Amino acid sequence: MLGHARTTAPEAANDAAAGTTFTGNRGLMLEEPLIFEKGAVDRCGVDLPEPPVVASRLGGLERTAEIGLPGLSEPDMVRHYTRLSRQNYAIDMGIFPLGSCTMKHNPRLNEKLARLPGFADIHPLAPVDTVQGALELIDTLAHWLKTLTGMPAVAMSPKAGAHGELCGMLAIRAALEQRGDARTVVLVPESAHGTNPATAAFCGYAVENIPADARGRVDLAALKARLGPDIAAVMITNPNTCGLFEPDMIAICEAVHAAGGFVYCDGANFNAIVGRVRPGDLGIDAMHINLHKTFSTPHGGGGPGSGPVVFSAALAPFAPLPFVRKTRDHYELVEEEQALASKDHDRSFGRMVAFHGQMGMFVRALSYILSHGNDGLRQVAEDAVINANYILASLKDVFTAPFASTGPCMHEALFSDDFLEGTGLSTIDLAKAMIDEGFHPMTMYFPLVVHGAMLVEPTETESKASLDQLIGALRSVAERMLANPAAFKGAPYLSPRRRLDETAAARKPVLAWAG
Repeated sequence: MLGHARTTAPEAANDAAAGTTFTGNRGLMLEEPLIFEKGAVDRCGVDLPEPPVVASRLGGLERTAEIGLPGLSEPDMVRHYTRLSRQNYAIDMGIFPLGSCTMKHNPRLNEKLARLPGFADIHPLAPVDTVQGALELIDTLAHWLKTLTGMPAVAMSPKAGAHGELCGMLAIRAALEQRGDARTVVLVPESAHGTNPATAAFCGYAVENIPADARGRVDLAALKARLGPDIAAVMITNPNTCGLFEPDMIAICEAVHAAGGFVYCDGANFNAIVGRVRPGDLGIDAMHINLHKTFSTPHGGGGPGSGPVVFSAALAPFAPLPFVRKTRDHYELVEEEQALASKDHDRSFGRMVAFHGQMGMFVRALSYILSHGNDGLRQVAEDAVINANYILASLKDVFTAPFASTGPCMHEALFSDDFLEGTGLSTIDLAKAMIDEGFHPMTMYFPLVVHGAMLVEPTETESKASLDQLIGALRSVAERMLANPAAFKGAPYLSPRRRLDETAAARKPVLAWAG
């Protein structure tokens, strides 16, 4: 029925700030009920003959009540999902400044290649002789990852960044166990990614925090003071979650190695240094690379991801199975049984996944690497850093930039909400106001070392015009918030939905229709 009240709206639809129309539509942004509110259980989009009467084979497990699915016609259904899709923000619609997540444009060439039938239709159990091209591609990509990182070995099978962390830490644990060294503690700087301590704990280690210094970097003195015979490893993110490069990385690695531990590097921000710095030269023992972030395919929405892990010579024998090996002109997949005789993996910690990795992600990443070439990959890092510093320099007179005085940032510009002190507003109010401006909000309240953190990552694929538009919107919102704080407490006003209770939405999601 037209004009009926929306039962799913979080706030009254007649809110004056939201505007009122007979339909609830705003311009060409059409109001869309739940599919259960549109359809009816007694309707059907097609005419079907009555099913023949047959004897039940379910042994008394038949459904005894109506399933309750809504019936819609085909045009009703197509319009429903099309309208919903218009309410979903994506990198193809505009800049996605989600700090620490590298939401950048994905060249369509990569998608085209990943959809070639020889790659897209491949089956993980296909005979090896029939998939030589795919194995060559995996081996070629592995070569590039080792070359770009300066590391002698790589495991291609981990499915995502956190999965890669687990892979690296399991190799470290295997190496310690092999030498009979039962260490119990992993150190994690507070500027590390949030998954790092979770991974260490999942591997059975106690996790201890290392503070950041006044520059937003690892406090080297505090780290050295804590090293000892119980420290298995340090998990460090570089560039870190403050958007800063760790200049003491070599000193950190040397100190950890001298104490008998290993260094795991979270390489999720590798796009900021690819072509400029080889982590192996810094002394790192293991590091995952988020192919979907550094090379192609912005992640989000649940995947797909891919997190190969590169290893130092000390950890290479403990890398997981399976792996691709070239023998003369033939490629083979080394599975568990064969690995026992392998000189390279004779102490492998085992197998993490059933098959061999994300083929589609491998194709996209190699396409990205070969398209850019050596000089192009170097420019990727330079553009990512330049874009972030352009934002930092353009806004530091309006926003509070806690580490701007320590020098340039890397790929992310970090701000705090200190500039809003006394207004009654905070980071979340600014983020919601940016939705009204047509921008997906930046990362909020992370990293934890900065109060009311706002982490902006423009990535290397944004133009100056795009950055100027974002900067203009942020500056305008900030200035208006300081001039009239009360006007921003209810933002967003123009989005399809008003401000939600995000805590309840995350912790008490209503995923079933009970109407």
